[in-house]
Amino acid sequence: MKALSVVRSGVGPETDDDDLGASSRRRRYVLLLLGLVAVFCGTVVAAVGMGAVSVSPLTVLDIVGHHLIGSPAEKTWKSSHDAIVWRVRLPRVLLGAAVGAGLAVTGMALQAMVRNMLADPYLLGVNSGGSTGAAAAILFGFGAGWGEHALQIAAFLGALGASLLVFVIARTAGRITSTRLLMTGVAVGYALYALTSFLIFASDSAEGSRSVLFWLLGTLALAHWSAPLVVVLVAVALVVTLLTLWGRRLDALAIGDETAHTLGVSPARFRLVLLVLVSLAVGVLVASSGSIGFVGLVIPHLARRIVGATHRRAVPVAALIGAIFLLWADLAARMLLSPQELPIGIITAMVGAPFLLILVRRLHAGSE
Repeated sequence: MKALSVVRSGVGPETDDDDLGASSRRRRYVLLLLGLVAVFCGTVVAAVGMGAVSVSPLTVLDIVGHHLIGSPAEKTWKSSHDAIVWRVRLPRVLLGAAVGAGLAVTGMALQAMVRNMLADPYLLGVNSGGSTGAAAAILFGFGAGWGEHALQIAAFLGALGASLLVFVIARTAGRITSTRLLMTGVAVGYALYALTSFLIFASDSAEGSRSVLFWLLGTLALAHWSAPLVVVLVAVALVVTLLTLWGRRLDALAIGDETAHTLGVSPARFRLVLLVLVSLAVGVLVASSGSIGFVGLVIPHLARRIVGATHRRAVPVAALIGAIFLLWADLAARMLLSPQELPIGIITAMVGAPFLLILVRRLHAGSE
């Protein structure tokens, strides 16, 4: 009965106390969202302004306003600051925010899909497929005819190929179950990771191998004003919107297939829809930023602890927290060893691993 109440809230008679309690919860949730939006906006301004060359927040706002809406019309700042803010840092910050939000919400969807709280967006082998495509492009010139976007296109095609492979294998028995999907994703991921390692060792380019290893740990350095950035922003906005609208279906799927059937949700069909959506989204994210771990694993747990397990509320919260977290992680990656840049995956692992250990310890203590 408690499980059903998660997805059937509002059904049945309510007292005045229930109405007041629900109204209070909604108010707190709205205030939480507004607070996270404010923190996110402040983080964006800080991330754009901080770096080897510091730019004041007011100057950042003036430069962005000048380029977006033409106000202020007269430039009162240095041309170098204009180039740094508009051409270099702002695209990178927008990409980081989109990748953080996208990894967080796809991780939450995947955890509901396979009913495993340790699942993350790279569980389906999409990450490994993207890595294989990127390695082929960097080391052997695969897709050289695609011009400056060859790396992103090759990585996306590799991720898409991995998704199709997982789908075909997991569906051999006629329907996709969480266990079969989980095992297939792990197997395909390891196989493609082995193929990527083989490509690295087969190459005689030391610089190319270093570039692949850097890309495998994640980087936002490829960001600039171009079609791929627009694709990422649109894809993440679409995924966040759809997963929020499908919140009750995700609740039902997370509880179990029998409960989902009872509530009119077809687990196999909805799991297939989620598989396609998550695979395409993660493919786009991996193609633009490489492999960034722990965001899709840790952030969903943090969001649930703040607002509960109801996905309609947890998905927007996870998106905002994921965006904020990845922006600060990227800022640390840029500044810790300045002027040298660290792969962002190192920072997310340094923060995410201890958080995950604390979470596991608390879950273990709560089950005793």
